[in-house]
Amino acid sequence: MIIPKFAMKKYSSLYPKTEPIAIIGIGCRFPGGANSPEAFWEMLCRRKDAIQEIPSDRWDVNKFYDPDPDSPGKYYTRWGGFIQGAQQFDAVFFGISPREAKKMDPHQKILLEVTWEALEDAGIVIDRQDPKSGGVFIGISNQDYTKVNASLWELNAVSPHTATGISFCLAANRISHSFNLSGPSIALDTACSSSLTAIHLACRSLYEGECDFALAGGANIILSPETYVSFCKLSMLSPDGRCKAFDAEADGFVRSEGAGLIVLKLLSRAIKDQDSIYALIRATGLNQDGHTPGITMPSSRAQKDLMHYVYKKSGIDPAWIGYVEAHGTGTAIGDPIEANALGAVIRSKRESNSPCFLGSVKTNIGHLESAAGIAGLIKTALILKQRKIPPNLHFHTPNPKINFRKLKLKIPQRLTQWPKKYPLFAAVNSFGFGGSNAHLVLEAFPEDCIGLNPEVQNKNKRSEIFSISACNQESLKRYAQKCLDFLSGKQWEKYSLHEICGASIKKRYAHGHRLSITADSTRKLAECLTTFQKSETAPGMTSSESIAPEQPKIVFVFSGQGPQWWAMGRELLSQEPVF
Repeated sequence: MIIPKFAMKKYSSLYPKTEPIAIIGIGCRFPGGANSPEAFWEMLCRRKDAIQEIPSDRWDVNKFYDPDPDSPGKYYTRWGGFIQGAQQFDAVFFGISPREAKKMDPHQKILLEVTWEALEDAGIVIDRQDPKSGGVFIGISNQDYTKVNASLWELNAVSPHTATGISFCLAANRISHSFNLSGPSIALDTACSSSLTAIHLACRSLYEGECDFALAGGANIILSPETYVSFCKLSMLSPDGRCKAFDAEADGFVRSEGAGLIVLKLLSRAIKDQDSIYALIRATGLNQDGHTPGITMPSSRAQKDLMHYVYKKSGIDPAWIGYVEAHGTGTAIGDPIEANALGAVIRSKRESNSPCFLGSVKTNIGHLESAAGIAGLIKTALILKQRKIPPNLHFHTPNPKINFRKLKLKIPQRLTQWPKKYPLFAAVNSFGFGGSNAHLVLEAFPEDCIGLNPEVQNKNKRSEIFSISACNQESLKRYAQKCLDFLSGKQWEKYSLHEICGASIKKRYAHGHRLSITADSTRKLAECLTTFQKSETAPGMTSSESIAPEQPKIVFVFSGQGPQWWAMGRELLSQEPVF
C-alpha cells in the first residue's frame, strides 16, 4: 500500500481511544518456502500443507523414534515444519567475523536476515553512521542450540564468543547492535505467546515515545530431539504430524520452526512518512491464568477476562470482529476451551446469520511455539489487506465439544471473500503453555486512503532510469530476475514507472556490478531485464563490472519511501549478498 499526501488526513476522524499502530513492514521465514509475505499468502490460499518428516541433517530420526508413547527416551511422531538454510548465514554482510558467527545461535542469524527484509519492506534506511530510534522486541524460548553445545567434553571449545552466541538477550540485542538501533531491546519468553507479548510491549513503547519505530516478532529453530521427547511424554504432539484445529480428530500439534518480524509505527507518523501499511493494530492485552488444575491447562475464564478488557479498553465492539486467528493447536483440551471463550465474548450482539470466521495457521505450517503468534498475526494482516480469508486445513468433522452454531463461529473451508456486511476488524489470540495469554485486535486500513498520487501518475510519459547493483554478476542476475518476477505480476500496476525506477536509485548503496536501463514503459523495462538474463545487450541498457572483486562494506542501506522496493526486495539474502 502507498498513502499519498492527499490522503494523510482522511483517517484522523476514525482514531479510536488510543492511536492505532501501523504495520508497515514484514519479514518472514516459514515452512514450505514461505520466505516473503507474498509467498506466505499464496501458500495459504492454495491450501498448502508444509509439514514434512524431520530432516536427516538435524539428527538421526530413527534413533529416537518409537510409535509406542510409553517407550522411554523416544518420540512417537516423525513430523515437523522446517525451513531451508537454517544454518546458512552471510556473516560478512552483517559485519560479523566468521569465527564469531560459528558460535552464534541460529536464532540470532535468522532474525538478522528477517530484520533486513522487514526493514527493506518498510522502506527504512539504516546506516551504522546514522543511529535510528528503533526498538527491538523478540519472543524466543527454544534452547536447542545451548543443549547441543553444552556437553562437558566440549568445554575446551568455549571461546570469547560463546556467551554472546547462546544468550537469549542477544536475539534482540544483536539486531540493535548490527542495525544501530538505540531504542529498547528486549528478548522475552512466555512460551507460545512470546511473539504476541513482544508486539504488545512494542506498542507500549511506541505510545511512551521510547522509539520512533519498533521491530517485533519471534523465532524458533529446532536442533535437538529432546523437546520432541518431552512433549510426547506430555501427549501434546499429533502422531501423524497434523494440527487438526477444532476438528473431532484433533490429537495434538506438530512442532515447527521459523521466524517472523513486523515493523511498527504510530499511524500518524506512518502517514506523515508516507509508509506502506498492511494493517493497523487497534488494541493489545496480556494476562495470566493463575491457578488451574494443571500448569499446562489453559483457563477459559482468564481468556474471556482478557478479551473483555481489550475490547472495553479500545472501545471496539466484539460483534465487529469478522475473523479470529486462534491459537488453535489441535489439542483435545485446548481447542474447546479457546473456542468457547472466544464465542462467549464475540457472539454478543452478533446476528445469527453473521458468524465470526475462526482459523489457525498451524493447520498449514504447524506450531512455531515462540514464533507462533507472529505467524498468526502476519496471516491476519494479509487477510485484512487482501480482504480474503484462506481455508483452514484438516477440518472435516466439527469437534463435538464446540457448539459452533451457538457460539456463532464458522471454520472457513475454502478461500472466502471478506463479507461486505462485516466490519474490517480481526483478532489474534494466543496462550503459552505456562498460562500467559495475549489478545490483539487488528483493523484494515481504509481503501479510500490508498492509491497513486495523481501528481506522480503524470510522470509516466517520460523515460526513466532503472538501476540496480550487486556484489557479483551472479547476484546481479538473481536480483534482476526478482525485479522481472515483480513486473510479471499484477502488484506493480498500482505504481507508476517513475516510482519503480526512483525506488531503484534512491538511498541505495552502489556495488561494483551494476545494471542501468532507460525505459519509457514497464514493458520496455521488462524486455531489457529479460535480455540481461540472456547475457545479451539492447539499446538503453548498460551493464558494468568492477575490475577487482569488491569486498562488501559494512553499511546497510534500505529502500526509500512509499512503495519503493517493498515487493521487489524479497529473498535476496541467500548465499551471496545482493546489497
